[in-house]
Amino acid sequence: MGDGAIGGNLQSIWPALVCKRIGGPAPRYQRQRWITPDADFIDVDWLEPEVGTRDLATPLLILFHGLEGSSSSHYARAYARAAQRLGWRFAVPHFRGCSGEPNLTARAYHSGDFEEVGWILDRFSALHAGPRLAVGVSLGGNALLRWAEEAGESATGTVSAVAAVSSPIDLAAGGHAIGRGFNRLTYTRMFMRSLRPKTLLKLKSHPGLFDRDKMLAAGDLYEFDNLYTAPVHGFRNTDDYWHRGSAKPHLHRIRIPSLVLNARNDPFVPAASLPGPHEVGRHVTLWQPARGGHAGFGSGAFPGHLRDMPEEVLRWLGTHTG
Repeated sequence: MGDGAIGGNLQSIWPALVCKRIGGPAPRYQRQRWITPDADFIDVDWLEPEVGTRDLATPLLILFHGLEGSSSSHYARAYARAAQRLGWRFAVPHFRGCSGEPNLTARAYHSGDFEEVGWILDRFSALHAGPRLAVGVSLGGNALLRWAEEAGESATGTVSAVAAVSSPIDLAAGGHAIGRGFNRLTYTRMFMRSLRPKTLLKLKSHPGLFDRDKMLAAGDLYEFDNLYTAPVHGFRNTDDYWHRGSAKPHLHRIRIPSLVLNARNDPFVPAASLPGPHEVGRHVTLWQPARGGHAGFGSGAFPGHLRDMPEEVLRWLGTHTG
């Protein structure tokens, strides 16, 4: 493993384990439960003190978390504090099954879940009349970009701007990267320890949903997606899901200001898979710093903190509120 890979992994793991505990107490949230059109639910955590506001001047920042993330993830805490320092409202809608309680339907969530993202953003539009901005981290960022791509011109009536941070916008490249070597031994195992029990619990409520023995034997996300994510969410298989769910091929369709931020040493997102300026439209801004890892971007002297990059992202988003 080269120095770049070591640095990328360290810059991914250290912020999640250590930097999240720096910068003050965890944000205090108020939770709302929203019933979905298919009689399921998602839980939304709002940064105190208000659950919603009609204030025409106050921006609302909506954060879509990553795979198996939540409002308590290190990056969610960092963005909550950054929004709070600016006097913005802040909310984290949890993808189904990620708020601490199993969801009710067979489906869960996936990287290209733009229809769910659209429904969530429409609900926020009804609750907050001021400027609305959205940031998605990792999986949440790809799904957010897919929504912006599908929404086209109509996106401007829902949010003013979006940002995708450390998002695997080429799902095949990211999926294969996380399934190899050190990544397979660390990140893949971490995700499977969370995903497998959740899906096995679903099998009890939805018999025949997938083959239990094959799920127990699944060793990586490719196999997991083939068994569960793809067929349950309307894809033929993993390859079809990764192809149709990837935001990268459709970035030219976006019609609202969109920031796509990826560190070039992200162990989940190979630098060679990142888009160049010729692959995006005029509404898309690419930030590709050399360092930062995956959803890391720690700053400062040891032990470091997570203030700088969220503040830079919010500063960029804030220029598009008027």
